[in-house]
Amino acid sequence: MSWGFLRDLLSGVNKYSTGIGRIWVAVVFIFRLLVYIAVAENIWKYELDEFECNVKQPGCENVCFDHFFPVSHIRLWALQLIMVSTPSLLVVFHVAYRENREKHHNRKLYKSLGEIDGGLLCTYLISLVLKTGFEIVFLFLFYKLYNGFKVPRLVKCDIRPCPNTVDCYISKPTEKMIFLYFLVATSGLCIVLNLSELSYLIFKYSIKCYLKSYVKKHQ
Repeated sequence: MSWGFLRDLLSGVNKYSTGIGRIWVAVVFIFRLLVYIAVAENIWKYELDEFECNVKQPGCENVCFDHFFPVSHIRLWALQLIMVSTPSLLVVFHVAYRENREKHHNRKLYKSLGEIDGGLLCTYLISLVLKTGFEIVFLFLFYKLYNGFKVPRLVKCDIRPCPNTVDCYISKPTEKMIFLYFLVATSGLCIVLNLSELSYLIFKYSIKCYLKSYVKKHQ
């Protein structure tokens, strides 16, 4: 899969972000996207082929693998990357709307197209809420689907067509668990950054409104 579109999206959003938002973009791009492409994707590449059970009953390994890994870690991680990045499109679309509006009126309507104020501030706040929500939802999914953030070395399976309770072994469990912890840590860091940026923008806008009303009152 080509991740060029996500790289271009993050680069575009970076122009209209606050300082905290730029840190978030760097974390997503370096510690999540590049790690996914360079390392993690290869670790889970042959997970079904390397999943072994101590019986050779046709279909047993497949049904056991499907039971313990209903959704592949790596595919769920890829979906998470896409979902937490796409709300940033709202900001890009809003800036594009401002550009088209200025072209249509043939005059300057905004001090700066990418300045986070007015309607763009609301759009930016909505995108932050959505990103934080997606992060939390996916962390919850990881936790529920895999009974915690762990990859066991051995799982016992008694699902038909397995003839009895069989032992199945997961390949590279320690390596997979390390990257799963890394995923959880980077997701947690992104949640903290999103909440920090949300708090910062709300506080900044509140101070701005208070100062405006104070000056207006004394004038």
